[in-house]
Amino acid sequence: MATVAGRAERAGMTLIELLVTLTIFGVVITSAIAFAARQNSAFQESLVRLGALRNLRYALTTLEQDLQTLGTNVPATQPGLLYGGTDVIVFSADYATNVAADPFAVFYDPDAPAGQVAAPVSPLTVPTTAVTVADSAFMVAGVPSPAEVIAFYFEGDSATARTDDFVLYRRVNGGEPDMLARNLLRVGGAPFFSYTRQRMDSTGALSFQPVAVADLPLRHVAPFHLAVADTGQLAWADSIRAVGVTLRATNGLDGSEERRVDGSRVIPLPNAGATVLTTCGSAPLLGVALNAVVGTTPSGDPLVTLAWNPAIDEAGGEGDVVRYVLWKQNLSDPGWGDPYLAIPGGALAYTYEDAAVERGAIYEFALAAQDCTPTLSARVSSGLVAIP
Repeated sequence: MATVAGRAERAGMTLIELLVTLTIFGVVITSAIAFAARQNSAFQESLVRLGALRNLRYALTTLEQDLQTLGTNVPATQPGLLYGGTDVIVFSADYATNVAADPFAVFYDPDAPAGQVAAPVSPLTVPTTAVTVADSAFMVAGVPSPAEVIAFYFEGDSATARTDDFVLYRRVNGGEPDMLARNLLRVGGAPFFSYTRQRMDSTGALSFQPVAVADLPLRHVAPFHLAVADTGQLAWADSIRAVGVTLRATNGLDGSEERRVDGSRVIPLPNAGATVLTTCGSAPLLGVALNAVVGTTPSGDPLVTLAWNPAIDEAGGEGDVVRYVLWKQNLSDPGWGDPYLAIPGGALAYTYEDAAVERGAIYEFALAAQDCTPTLSARVSSGLVAIP
């Protein structure tokens, strides 16, 4: 009985044991909460830095993707690099097309506006400057060149209270600019854009050298490439083979909450100087008929379907046909006037539906092939087409 009573008296916990247990438990909980708080703080910090890093990467990746198209399918008389400054760069490239059969443009976008898939038809002002480029339209046998003019530029951000942050914009021809990234800063005194040119010394050896900031901006004074004015330092724009980009991205906050990420990239220009050939042989041979058939659209409006086969010098011969040029005239017109459409070569057969016709009118269509000189073949006519 004494043994049983002793055991009964020791059942449960004493007050001291309870206090010790609670103290240990409190220490564990406090440590766990502190650890969780540090983890949460580190997670939030990583999110903030990740936002700035993503902003930086998007800006650099977009610049790299587009700048590498500089000079793509650019006719010989159209400059590749039109303007190169510390905050803005303007260049020519056959970047986009809305024609599915176009084998020359870099990207196909069926929804691209007509004004953003060919060269501009009026002078352009370089963003953030008073300089004008493309003083005359870049024409190829009366049709705007397929190479549009693209500009990237950094401009001060007027939407913030800061005076040192910038927005990166992209503009095609004279269209509305697209905002690509904001909360961007300079890295020290470095320019956003820098340039490396290829030069040849007196022995004929080629080398690459950076262009000093004092020698910027680079620009074409003459409206067309290969003009007499394109000599000496004025021709340096033709020798640029790489563009450097240096910038700093932030999370858009000030003070102790601001986070910064620096980045730089040297972007080679593989197509710079690779303009369309200036000689392709003799004038191209067309040698095919242009057929015009009157029909109707699903809504019942009239249209004319034009159809033709590849030219002799595209399917064989010199093989230098790069596009086809179309004319249209109303019987009441005094003459053919300028071409109204250019369609890239490279297809097995060609069709075009022209719904811009009026009931009761009589039209005539004409077709010519164009080589890379550019030289046009003799025109072939469809004959008169009456619209009922």
